[in-house]
Order: sequence, then structure tokens, then C-alpha cells
Amino acid sequence: MAPAMSGTLGASSVAALRPCAGRRVPAASSVAPRGSGVARCARGVRWGSGSSRGRLVGVRCDAAVAEKPAGEEATEEKFEYQAEVSRLMDLIVHSLYSHKEVFLRELVSNASDALDKLRFLGVTDSSLLADGGELEIRIKPDPDAGTITITDTGVGMTKDELKDCLGTIAQSGTSKFLKALKENKDLGADNSLIGQFGVGFYSAFLVAEKVVVSTKSPKSDKHYVWEAVADSSSYVIKEETSPEKMLTRGTQITLFLRPDDKYEFADPSRIQGLVKNYSQFVSFPIYTWQEKSRTVEVEEDEEPKEGEEAIEGEKKKNKKTITEKYWDWELANETKPIWMRNPKEIEKTEYNEFYKKTFNEFLDPLAHTHFTTEGEVEFRSVLYIPGMAPLSNEEIMNPKTKNIRLYVKRVFISDDFDGELFPRYLSFVKGIVDSNDLPLNVSREILQESRIVRIMRKRLVRKTFDMIEEIAEKDDKEDYKKFWESFGKFIKLGCIEDTGNHKRLAPLLRFHSSKNEGGTISLDQYVENMSENQKAIYYIATDNLQSAKTAPFLEKLVQKDIEVLYLIEPIDEVTIQNLQTYKEKKFVDISKEDLELGDEDEENQETKQEYTLLCDWVKQQLGDKVAKVQISKRLSSSPCVLVSGKFGWSANMERLMKAQTLGDTSSLEFMRGRRIFEINPDHPIVKDLNAACKNEPDSTEAKRAVELLYDTALISSGYTPESPAELGGKIYEMMAIALGGRWGRSDIEEAEATVGEASVEADSSEGMVTEVIEPSEVRPESDPWKV
Repeated sequence: MAPAMSGTLGASSVAALRPCAGRRVPAASSVAPRGSGVARCARGVRWGSGSSRGRLVGVRCDAAVAEKPAGEEATEEKFEYQAEVSRLMDLIVHSLYSHKEVFLRELVSNASDALDKLRFLGVTDSSLLADGGELEIRIKPDPDAGTITITDTGVGMTKDELKDCLGTIAQSGTSKFLKALKENKDLGADNSLIGQFGVGFYSAFLVAEKVVVSTKSPKSDKHYVWEAVADSSSYVIKEETSPEKMLTRGTQITLFLRPDDKYEFADPSRIQGLVKNYSQFVSFPIYTWQEKSRTVEVEEDEEPKEGEEAIEGEKKKNKKTITEKYWDWELANETKPIWMRNPKEIEKTEYNEFYKKTFNEFLDPLAHTHFTTEGEVEFRSVLYIPGMAPLSNEEIMNPKTKNIRLYVKRVFISDDFDGELFPRYLSFVKGIVDSNDLPLNVSREILQESRIVRIMRKRLVRKTFDMIEEIAEKDDKEDYKKFWESFGKFIKLGCIEDTGNHKRLAPLLRFHSSKNEGGTISLDQYVENMSENQKAIYYIATDNLQSAKTAPFLEKLVQKDIEVLYLIEPIDEVTIQNLQTYKEKKFVDISKEDLELGDEDEENQETKQEYTLLCDWVKQQLGDKVAKVQISKRLSSSPCVLVSGKFGWSANMERLMKAQTLGDTSSLEFMRGRRIFEINPDHPIVKDLNAACKNEPDSTEAKRAVELLYDTALISSGYTPESPAELGGKIYEMMAIALGGRWGRSDIEEAEATVGEASVEADSSEGMVTEVIEPSEVRPESDPWKV
């Protein structure tokens, strides 16, 4: 009782336990660790079977008195805890379980244990199996009476076992049975029994106001009935005398449901669903009482048609098909636990069918793995990679997807995990995990954090990586292409969140590149294609594939036949930044300063000196918009480009951070970093500006050209202009200068433009009245209608 109470009932149960003095006992009857003062308590709280003892029931507990008077041997006194049973029952029933529906799981598990015990004992004593029929469980809800009846043909209980198992709280009959088996080495041990704590039976009071247990043990000729009411401190045991109610063997539990729970749990379809969810893989057949329909043919008299007289004694019979409803038993756990079988004996089609039935899927999985782990932690598992990504956006990157179903000895425990068994980036994996000795709390609903769970998580993750790598290494690349399209974002998220598994995650990544635009390549393929002189892995991050292909940063790298990775998804750049290196090759962003291309030519010092004055002049015109102006090493056809600082955000990252709903705008200026304006000395525009800088540095047109050149570089480099309308005005103005009079305009249009300019000047002049000539009055000299 001490472990069960201290671990599950909490501090509130202390109020229900009151010490009182008892009689003395010999010193040998209670041996406590010296100096510890720790009491050794009895195994369970005895639930009184009569009212004479009242509501307080004793629990034996021996305590050693630590004080020892000089010259005298210390005396020992025995004290007894007193438990208020009704309060203790209330704690067990209402404080252990978070969902009422688990009562059926607990009772079915008890029935399964009873059948397992009988099967095990029947090996040495076949007479126990002589009567009682097949080993099975039957559940019959009665909506009209508001009852649920659960019947098993198991080992049953005698009167003493009823008092010991049902009358003693927190004493598990299954645990005692297992202990006896272990002590008897000849019989061995059966590890498939489910019960552990001895409180599962009392979950019946979650929904029942009265519980009646009718049981017949093959060891006894008498049939007994155990009966108890909720919120009571006593129970009744009587002998069954009615032949109609007697069982051949086994136990029958009848729950009289509370009024609030009657309509939900007396529904046959609800019971069927609970059995399929919690006890689908129990090794014994479970039958539920269900309403069914069938078509039958009936004969009915055919009425004579109009104008025909009915002949006496000659009535025509007409057959008609009707649908009738009836009640019958239906097997609820048809699906067998495939993970309990040998993987060598299971076909791929069987795995696929099990996956579809268990997870309600319609597509075959891309891959599966079936394994058993032994040693420090023992468990069996079947894992699947789905055939497609989740349809709902809510399920993407959601750790609580209910994709992993945890079983303990084939009984469903939970599918509500928050990263205990799988990390968030592998939440798309579906599967079954079954263990015989997981660290569960008493309600068997919560997986406690422990070293065992961490070991299980590590092994499950490792097996998942093995499964994904098998898909990637297949000769048929279509399967991995499907996987990457569906779950590529999950793998990239793993590179961000799980630094310990970078070596296994990085080879799974796929990206578009400048040499493989149609498909994707792996990092291994990129490294294999690198030249000997290339020291880094180059990449560029943009918002789409087309902008990556046409980015000015690529020009020199394409000329040198250097492959560049295209990062076109928002998560890509963060993924690469977290990896930092791959096979001792650093990742380098070609949109940032200090780009080193390895085998580049020696820098032309004469060109640098020639354009030093231009760089200083352009920096003077742009002011604080840029940190500096320099000659570019990465341009061949574009006149200029705007690169970001080495430690600041790239243009793509700046765009993403600005789009964040809860982003901190105050950090944008700080993290944006400096911008560097690089110019191409071989471009005609730059050469013209160089001449203007030397010959006419104060030219307004030259200064306007520099401003427009900067704004254009801003856009082509992936940045967003601060004032798009202002930039548009500059472009319109330059277009007007470039296009003015090139193709010629009619005299009428020129006159209209002249009149428009004149009217604007008139509006801007104060005190001056100017006659406005209508366009229709302006006639060219060639007008044929002119008089």
C-alpha cells in the first residue's frame, strides 16, 4: 500500500489517514532500518464487509521508536493507520483517471487476465477447462435498463478471493499470481498479464452507481455475488441460489450506470468504438451486442387488378424483399496484433492492410519497419511512413498528431504525446509501440519521464532514419521524390531542432541547383561534383526558383562553372545556417560580402585605382544608404549589385523577418546589417558614370542616374524599396527622356502637350489670366478643312 498510496493518491490522501495507538507486538515482527523511522505497511487497505466496524478501517503498520534511555533497552510500540474508506475510494475513482471511458479498458483488461490465468493453469490441470466453453469476453449494453454487462469465461473467484481482490484496495490479484509463478520455476512466468496496481476495477464507479459481480471459480462448487454501491465504505457478498443466474465458469460484471452517463455508455455503437480503440488487440475474442439488419423474402397476397374478379380459394402469392433488424453478437477485435508475429512470416500486403485499418488511411505507406528491441528496454514496434502529407495544415509540425499509438501488453494506453517518443520533426511517422514494462502512472494514461523513455525515443528515431535512408537508396527515385515533396520540410526542421542528428539528417536534404534546375540534388552529389580548387558549398536564398536563376550574384560563378544551390523555401536558409558545414566544406552565401571563388584571377590593381574616385563619388551621393562602394568580383553582365554584410541578414532573411506577424520591428535595423554597393567596371553605364565623375561631378543627370542605379540594384538583389511610388516616378521620368520624340508624334499631339504645359504654368502664376485655347481650335497647316 505504501508505494501505491504515496505515488498516486497525493498529499490529499494524508487527511484520510489518522494514526491511533494499538497493542504492543514483539520486536521481531517489525524490523525498520536503524535510524530511518520508516514504517513497513501492509499491502492493501481492507475494505470492510460489514457496518459494525464503522467507516474507519485499520491498516497494519509497524514503527520502531528511535529513543533509547540510558541503561535500558528501547521498547517498541505498534500503531495503526486508520483509513476513511469512502474518502480513499473517492480519491481512487475521481483522481486517477482523466477520462471516464477508460473504465471499459480496465474491466476488459481484468477479464483478459482472468482468461490468461485459466489458460495458464489449464496446462497443468486440464479439468479446469472442462466446462465453460471457449475463452472469450462478451459485452452487452442495455439502453433501456441503463446497464452494461461484461462476461468472461476465465478463472473466476472464490469467496475468499472476492474479499482479497475486490475487498482490498490497491492489492492486485494479477501481481500475486505473477509472483507465485516466478517462485515456481517449473511453471515459468507469463508476462502477458496486464494488471499491476489493483485499482483498475474501481474505475467502474466512474460511470456506475452500483456494481454487481457474479463469479464462479472452477475450484469451487459455489457461485458468489459481490455487490457494492458508489460512495460507500462497505460491500456485500452472498451466495447465488437462482439456477438461471448461475455461470458455468468465469465472472460477470453488471454496471448500473449513473443517470448522466446512461445515454452515452449504454449505447451499443459507443461500446463498440471503445473496444476497438482500447482493446482491439487483446488476445481473446471480444463480442459486443449489436443491432444488425438483413434482407429477407416474405410472401404476401396479391391484390386483384381493376376489372378482375377474385376467385375464391385461389389467391396469388407475391414475394417481396424487406429489411429487418435484429440483435446479435459481433466480433469487435478482428484485427490481430501484427507486431507480435515474426517479421519474416509477414507479407508486405499484410503490413499495408494493417496500416490502412489501424490509421484509417486509403493509400499504401511509402515504407515500413518492424523490429523488436531487447536488453535494457524491451519493446516491439511497427513504424510507417505515410503515402502522402497531412491534408490539414493543423497537423503539419504538430507534435500532438496522435500518430503513435502506445500499447502495454496489447492494451491501448495513449496516443497523446508531446515529444516523449518522437521529436516534433518526425511527427508524421505513424506506428505502434508495445512494451511490457513501461513506467506508467497508476491510471496507465501518462508516460512518466524516465531514462527508459529516453532510450526508447533514441531507438525509435534511429529506426526511422534507417527506414528513410532505405527509400533514398532505392534505384527507383520516385519513392524518395514523393517522400521529399510530402515531408521535406520536416527533415529541414530536424536540422534546426536536432543538432545531435545532423550527420543523419544532412544526407537526406535535397535542393535545386544551377546545374540541375529540373530536379533536385543531395549534398553528397554536390560535393562529388566539386572541383579540386573549390573549398566551399555556395548557395543563394530567394523566394522562388526563377528569381534564383536570374540573380546577378550568379554571373561570375556560372562563368567559372561553379555549382550554386538554390534555397527557395522560407525554411531553407535557416536550415543551412544551422548545419554550417558538410563534410568539412563550409556553406557560403554568395549574396554576402567577401566572396572568395578560389581560383580567381589576380586583382587588377590599375582598374581598382582607376575607379577609386568613382567609388568615393558614388558613396558621397548615396550617403548612409550603403556602408561602402567597391569593385565587384561576382558580376560580369550586370552594372551593379547590392550585397549584405557578412554578419547581417541576407535580403531573403530580411524579407522573411518583416513578414512575421509577431516580429520585433525594433530589431530590424540592428539585424539588417550594412549594405555594400558593388559596381562592374566593364559595364557601359559604370564607364559613363566614371567619365561624369571626372569631367562633371556636379551634373544633376549623373546624380539622378546614380540614384536610379541604386534603386534598381535594390530590387534585383532581392530587397524591397522603401518607397515604390518614388522609384516608379524615377523610372517614368527616365523613360520619358529616353523615348521622347524617338518615333515622332503628330502636330496635334505636340500642340496638345504644349497647351497642357501652358495651362499648368498659368495655374501656377499668381494674378495672370491666360486664354486657354481648346484643342479643337488648333489646326495644322495641312488641315484640308482650313478656310
